[in-house]
Amino acid sequence: MPAIVLIGAQWGDEGKGKATDLLGGRIDWVVRYQGGSNAGHTVILPNGEKFALRLLPSGILSPGVRNVIGNGVVVEPGVLLAELAGLEERGIDTSRLVVSADAHLVMPYHVAIDKVTERYLGARKIGTTGKGIGPAYQDKVARIGVRVADLLDEKLLYEKVEAALAFKNQVLTKIYNRKGLDPKQVVDELLGQAERFGHRIANTKLLLNEALERGEWLLLEGSQGTLLDVDHGTYPYVTSSNPTAGYAATGAGIGPTKIRTVLGILKAYTTRVGSGPFPTELNDEMGDFLRETGGERGTVTGRERRCGWFDAPVARYATRVNGVTDFFLTKLDVLTGLKTIPVAVGYTVDGKRVDELPTTQSEFSVAEPVYEELPGWSEDISEVKEFADLPATARAYVERLEELAGAQISCVGVGPRQDQTIVRHDVLR
Repeated sequence: MPAIVLIGAQWGDEGKGKATDLLGGRIDWVVRYQGGSNAGHTVILPNGEKFALRLLPSGILSPGVRNVIGNGVVVEPGVLLAELAGLEERGIDTSRLVVSADAHLVMPYHVAIDKVTERYLGARKIGTTGKGIGPAYQDKVARIGVRVADLLDEKLLYEKVEAALAFKNQVLTKIYNRKGLDPKQVVDELLGQAERFGHRIANTKLLLNEALERGEWLLLEGSQGTLLDVDHGTYPYVTSSNPTAGYAATGAGIGPTKIRTVLGILKAYTTRVGSGPFPTELNDEMGDFLRETGGERGTVTGRERRCGWFDAPVARYATRVNGVTDFFLTKLDVLTGLKTIPVAVGYTVDGKRVDELPTTQSEFSVAEPVYEELPGWSEDISEVKEFADLPATARAYVERLEELAGAQISCVGVGPRQDQTIVRHDVLR
């Protein structure tokens, strides 16, 4: 069987965990292929039980599914262990999780530098979560990173940490006037953590390719969203990795020809966390309504999300750069009760109409949305199971978004629980 890629089609927080849940009973493997503990998936089971995942693949909640933290992820051992312990305390079986030996580690000095740098930038800050993700990816690209496999070789681990701190401590002490870190203390802490998850370290590239050869389904799960991609997002207000579908094969260690379906997750409106341009943002009572009704607070940080109307150029852009074959539209129920619902179909930039994302940062920062007004609905749709049973105006809203986005909307979320999903087309067809 081929692989399916699950990606956020906006600025993240679209509800990717809900999509993983929907597919969980038919998927053999769920692979997290990029990002780190700066991401978050909130999953609500049919019984109302809520789980907030940060580093672990959301398939960890699906019985029988094997879960992989891929080589494209940066792993903070303390977060990994804490998250595993939290799930085990709630009766979740975590024995089917493995971690790529080639994944890079988020080190204590990465976290320290991330936090102090953001504070130093002041008003020019990017809006990082302060989890050390950016500095970890910097070291990976600079070829001075520490990988998960290094935890199995104490001598090599110490050499790498000592070499890294020879420079990092200079930055911390001489530039930012902070206390440096002791290499031995860092290594001892890592080795202690490794004793608790070393049995999970594996050659995941081999495992996944063998699974594909056996005809098993792989779900490749990204964190954040398309507009936070370091290459394709609203740079520099982006994450430090590539959430887009093109990186899924690299971050999991499989060939791109194994991918058949790209499932983009779209929220029925738009949100983002952190700094950066957001053309449809609502700084008024309607923005407050979307935030409160939709429960728009970050899974990891708890920060309130910025809210705005659906942005069709963003969705169309995501379709193109990811090769989206299907969309999962989430939180349609949040819009219930609105008489009309604006949808941005384009922008004006310096007085000129444009229908696609502006090319430059400066153009995007001044883009003003051009809205099309669609009629709303007042009926409760939270328990609707069939698309035909939605109010006519709700169906029309979904169909218009589908037309504007350029790919079929195969699933529609009408509530936060796993079972509050309407399936229009089978994405594993």
